[in-house]
Amino acid sequence: MEEMMKEMMKEMMKEMMKKWKLSTAQEAASRDALRFVMEPAKRAGEQYLIWAVTGAGKTEMVFPLVEYVVRRGGRVLLTAPRRDVVLELAPRLAKAFPESEVIALYGGSEHRWEIGEITVATTHQLLRIERCFDLVILDELDAYPYHGNPMLAFAAGRACKARGKMVLLTATPPREQQIAMRQRRLPHAMVPVRYHRHPLPVPRILRYRGLSAALGSGRLPSALRAALDESLQRGAQIFVFVPRIEHVEPLTRLLRRACAHAVDADAVDGTSSRDRDRASRVRRFRSGEIRILVTTTILERGVTIPRSDVYIMDADAALFDEAALVQMAGRAGRSADDPCGRVYYVARSRTDGLTRAVRQIRAMNALARRRGLLIEPAARREANADV
Repeated sequence: MEEMMKEMMKEMMKEMMKKWKLSTAQEAASRDALRFVMEPAKRAGEQYLIWAVTGAGKTEMVFPLVEYVVRRGGRVLLTAPRRDVVLELAPRLAKAFPESEVIALYGGSEHRWEIGEITVATTHQLLRIERCFDLVILDELDAYPYHGNPMLAFAAGRACKARGKMVLLTATPPREQQIAMRQRRLPHAMVPVRYHRHPLPVPRILRYRGLSAALGSGRLPSALRAALDESLQRGAQIFVFVPRIEHVEPLTRLLRRACAHAVDADAVDGTSSRDRDRASRVRRFRSGEIRILVTTTILERGVTIPRSDVYIMDADAALFDEAALVQMAGRAGRSADDPCGRVYYVARSRTDGLTRAVRQIRAMNALARRRGLLIEPAARREANADV
C-alpha cells in the first residue's frame, strides 16, 4: 500500500510539473518544494526556502504547490509585505486557478474577514488570522515591513495550521536564513538563473568623491558621464538610485543639465515615497516617456523595464545593505531582449555590504554555470545578435 501511494504521488507530481511548463531550474526547485509539502509534518512550523535570483519567476514555481493543497481540499495563503505585490498576485492566481475562490486582503480591500481556498494578503492582515491555512507561502521575506518585525513573523507562523507547512520565497535571504541553510537546519532550493538563461549582470564599481560633493560642485565625474552616455546611446532606460529622499530633486536637476545633449529635460525625472504623483511617473517610465528616473529604494522591487541600466549613487551608504544592493542590481538584464543590462555601484569606497553583494551575484552565476543552466557563450552571442 505504501509503495502504491508513493507511485501515485510520483505520477501526480509528474503531471503537475508538465502542466505548469516550468524551466529546468524552476522545475527542480518546485519539485523539491512540492516533495516537502507532500510529506507529513513531523513538527509544527516546518519551513522550506526557495532562494531564486531576481527575475527567476518565483511565483510560477509555487503553482504546483498551490494546486496540490487545493486539490486535497486545503487552504493556501500567499502573503507579502507590500500591497502592490498582493494586487499583482491576486489576478494571476485567479487566472491560474479559475475553479478556486481567490480572495485578496489588504488595507482598504473589498473583503475584510473572508478567506478563500486561496487567499492573497499583506502580512499586516495576518494579525487577525489564526490557524487557518494548510500552506503559507511568504514572498519577499526580506522586505520592509516584514523583515526585522517579530510581530509580523509571529503572525505569519500563527496563520498556519498546527501541522501546516510554510514556504519562504526570496532573492536576498537575510543572514539568519543563510546561516540556517549552511547548517542544514532549513531545507531549501536555489534557482541561480533567470528564465532567459543569461548570467546576472555583475556590477561595475565607479569611484567618486560622493554625491554631496557632486551636487555641491554641480558636476558629475567624467567616468560617470561617459557611462551614462553609453547607456543612453544603446537605448536603455536608466534607474538612478540614491540613499536619501533629499537627493532626488537636486540630482534630477543635475542630470537634466549633464544629459541635455542626449535627452530632453522632460525625459529625466525623479520620484520617492513622498511623491504624490509616483504612480504616474512610474507609468511614464514604463512607457518609455521617461528615460532617466532618479529614485530611492521604494523602487528596488516590483518595477520591470525591458531595456534598463542601473546606477546606484553612494552605493557605500549605510542604508544600502547587501540585500538592497542585490535587489537594485536586479532591475537590469531581466528581459530576454536585453539580458546583459549594465549595473554601476558608484561609491567613495568598497564597503562590506558592497563586496558581499558583488560576491553573491558572482556566486549565483558560478552556480548556474556549474549546473549547466546558462546559455553557452556562442549561443549567447547569437541570441544578442538577434535583438
